[in-house]
Amino acid sequence: QLQEKQKAKYTYGILERQFRKMFEHASSMKGITGENLLILCESRLDNMVYRMGIAPTRRAARQLVGHGHINVNGENCNIPSRILLPGQTVSVREKSKSLQIITENVSLSKSKLDWVVFDNKELTGTYINRPVRDQIPENIKEQLIVELYSK
Repeated sequence: QLQEKQKAKYTYGILERQFRKMFEHASSMKGITGENLLILCESRLDNMVYRMGIAPTRRAARQLVGHGHINVNGENCNIPSRILLPGQTVSVREKSKSLQIITENVSLSKSKLDWVVFDNKELTGTYINRPVRDQIPENIKEQLIVELYSK
């Protein structure tokens, strides 16, 4: 049990470092830091796989990316934290199109977002443009995050 706690603490430290780095990136961008942070979070590859309906949860999306089931612009990518740029294409690898988790979720998915276009038959989507705050369906008080990390 002690080993599990140490592993969780180590994982938390890595994720915290990634989030701090993302916050610093959002701070250096033009505009409101909190909105920039949400836009960067929405632009992550694992989040786009989730938003396109390929995976049922963000954690499952992260696992699909990590195991190499996802391509970006036709090339395999196994980095869940990769920030996508508008115009990039995300697709399911040809060998992975028959995976049960993907086929089930795509058939059940009904999410329609203004900044993502997804083809259910080809299992390919395009990140059209960065969303504005009003388009992001999450109920997050980003100002509280900014206040915490600004210290």
